[in-house]
Amino acid sequence: MPSDSASPPPDLASLPRAEFAFPGPLRDQLVAAVLDGSKTTTTGLVVDYEHAGEALPEAGRREVVVDSHDRPVAVIEVTDVRVVPLAEVDLAHAMDEGEGYTTVAEWRTGHERFWHSEEMRAALDDPGFTVDDTTPAVLERFRLVTVVHPADG
Repeated sequence: MPSDSASPPPDLASLPRAEFAFPGPLRDQLVAAVLDGSKTTTTGLVVDYEHAGEALPEAGRREVVVDSHDRPVAVIEVTDVRVVPLAEVDLAHAMDEGEGYTTVAEWRTGHERFWHSEEMRAALDDPGFTVDDTTPAVLERFRLVTVVHPADG
């Protein structure tokens, strides 16, 4: 449940975008999990931020969550950021991603499927991209600030 639902929405255009996965079914699932409160963490890769020329997120930063149709649906606030090797991702982080993972191994399998996908490799301009235990991961924890537009199912 949003904690400041009575406050007016911030100027959405001025906020950085939070884009979970690529547009499509996975993004729709992740956005729904943000909106229902079951997703309070996410994982990125340092290499992805570097490739995009983006700074790593910092605690206190607010971001606008967009759906598969590029519409703003919510504002989240980053509450914690850690950079760790993939081998050090903990169970609490994996479970709080809201995707139903019950073990770190399940989380890792699902994320490797995404990171090794053709779409991700194309986004990184690296057809042979792969991750291993030493790959630096960005573990982000956030809270839902407000819903600005309900996502379509």
